[in-house]
Amino acid sequence: MKLRSLLVLGLWLLMSSRSFAALDILITQGVDSARPVAVVPFQWKGPGKLPTDVSQVIADDLRRSGKFNPIKVASMPQTPYQASQVKYEAWAAMGVEGVLVGSISESSPGQYQINYQLVDVLQGKMGESTTLQNGQLVQNDQHLLLSRTGTVTTQQLRQYAHLISDHVYKALTGERGAFLTRIAYVVYNPKAKYPFQLRIADYDGFNERVLLRSHEPILSPTWSPDGKQLAYVSMENRTPNIYIQDLYSHNGLPPKRTHLPHYPGLNSAPSWSPDGKNMALVLSKDGQPEIYIENIASGHLTRVTHSPRIDTEPTWSHDGKYIYFSSERGGNPQIYRYDLASKQVTRITWEGDMNLSAEVTPDDQSIVLVNRTNGQYRIARQDLKTGYMQILTDTSLDKSPSIAPNGSMIIYSTVVHNRQVLALVSMDGRFKATLPAKDGDVRSPAWSPFLN
Repeated sequence: MKLRSLLVLGLWLLMSSRSFAALDILITQGVDSARPVAVVPFQWKGPGKLPTDVSQVIADDLRRSGKFNPIKVASMPQTPYQASQVKYEAWAAMGVEGVLVGSISESSPGQYQINYQLVDVLQGKMGESTTLQNGQLVQNDQHLLLSRTGTVTTQQLRQYAHLISDHVYKALTGERGAFLTRIAYVVYNPKAKYPFQLRIADYDGFNERVLLRSHEPILSPTWSPDGKQLAYVSMENRTPNIYIQDLYSHNGLPPKRTHLPHYPGLNSAPSWSPDGKNMALVLSKDGQPEIYIENIASGHLTRVTHSPRIDTEPTWSHDGKYIYFSSERGGNPQIYRYDLASKQVTRITWEGDMNLSAEVTPDDQSIVLVNRTNGQYRIARQDLKTGYMQILTDTSLDKSPSIAPNGSMIIYSTVVHNRQVLALVSMDGRFKATLPAKDGDVRSPAWSPFLN
């Protein structure tokens, strides 16, 4: 495993106080049509029970991606532990394209060595695992998509499983996996001593940590591009202020919290620039809410929009050339784009009663947003070149979409059984899941950038 990955895992351990899932991912649609793969239970070469079921974490990751359907262990034709034991014909007959095998041994107390291999069933079935060279049969590893070894501590087992999932996902799709990421969200529980809490957790709800407890509302958490800070709006002083919270300690000191300069009126909707140097935000100091850009280091403020109607919810394109925002300048809220070079504003959305809360996909080719049509609020994706809009969800009062850093999945807030919960939908709308919390209503999700 790369050193930087070990460092990331080590930092996560410092951050994490609990290992159970604070959010349970309940898949509601899309697995049956996904690609079948096999995650064979890893062989455990040690006393007692392995502290973390690594292969189960990997299988859950792949299933939640919406792209894969790991077959049940009871349905497997065999349970091999290394690639040489894989019977390709048996797996091919089940339509399985990739088989992940592995073993785990305790190299020393609290230290585990993990070996794993990902086998291409089609290559193996074609009999290309050996070739004839100089009259001798030589092993050909074309059927091996992955073959790696890593050593981790007990506390790092779960995170290393996510890292394996990332590698498997990329090997099978060509795209980077996003399992070693985190989500931030706000929990509201009116029965708690502090009803509003800002929390972060692994993408699957494990290792939850409370960053802030407050009697007053917490809004709009957003990750810095390097994943080391969160910006959010807090009403703790009975007035909206934008704060920046460090997530890691420095030189043994507690993580630092600072706030941006406060202006009269509304201070809201922070959005980091791609280089992390500037913050787009909404201020009403000059009258109506308008979009501004503030340099974080110097505090220098630049006004972006000038409209007699409300402009809000700024979000940057990943190339740093544009800011998308919601505006009522045309009547009902719609999405507009501000060109930072030409300073021109262009209307982007036209379908439905209103469109708001845009976020740009990592490839800058589409925006994900909230569309209201016939009174129904749904998550939608609009192609920026063609203007085609696809409605992705069918839940109730959907809002606050946030995109996984690889662009494969969207997390958003919705209402299920009169409770506010988080939900997932794939970028094509095929896969869907809900993430109900064990306590309170959950809102304002924000997906982290890549952390390794």
